[in-house]
Amino acid sequence: MRLRYAALSAIGAAAAAYIFFVRPRHLRWGATDRESDEPLPGDELIAKADITATRAITIRAPAEQVWPWIAQLGQGRGGFYSYDFLENLIGCGIHSANRIVREWQDVEVGDEVRLHPEVALEVAAVEHGRWLILHGGVPMGTAPPPYDFTWAFVLQDQTDETTRLLVRERYAYTRPWAPLLIEPAEAISFLMSQKMLRGIRDRTERTALISLARDIEGQKEPSK
Repeated sequence: MRLRYAALSAIGAAAAAYIFFVRPRHLRWGATDRESDEPLPGDELIAKADITATRAITIRAPAEQVWPWIAQLGQGRGGFYSYDFLENLIGCGIHSANRIVREWQDVEVGDEVRLHPEVALEVAAVEHGRWLILHGGVPMGTAPPPYDFTWAFVLQDQTDETTRLLVRERYAYTRPWAPLLIEPAEAISFLMSQKMLRGIRDRTERTALISLARDIEGQKEPSK
């Protein structure tokens, strides 16, 4: 009995430590206080969010070179540049691209961006080269999602010719039990999101370097 109480106490302490100390950092990974607090495109779709996560990364390339990787997000397209093997454990069929594919660059309001062959979010707003806003949720079998959800990808040019990529998730619960689903899932979301941000950064910077090398090579005078 004592061992049982000790185990429960340890679990409770670990959960409390995560909620009060670790989770706030996960919800703002890479983002400044200003970036976390400032309004972003797509916020207006959910007037009052129960959870907001804003994560960010600096990419050493202009926004126009980052955007193609954002535009081709989705299952059956460019993937999500995260841990494909984890997503595929639940049958997502994700294969993250390592190149920009022209056929995947057209994304418009009303299009579907699939998370899974049978689950998709809708493109609610898009400004090409600047932001992509996805809206929807994952249904529970035949029942609608117990929450409303937006997923925003926002590019902000910096004065040093880098780009800040901000990714914001906003959840509004529509069922009393929704927190039991969403709160634990946010830990997984953090794991996948930080990998996705790094994946987009690395792909963009690698492509930018290759493009720069080609431009330099093309500017060289032919040897005599």
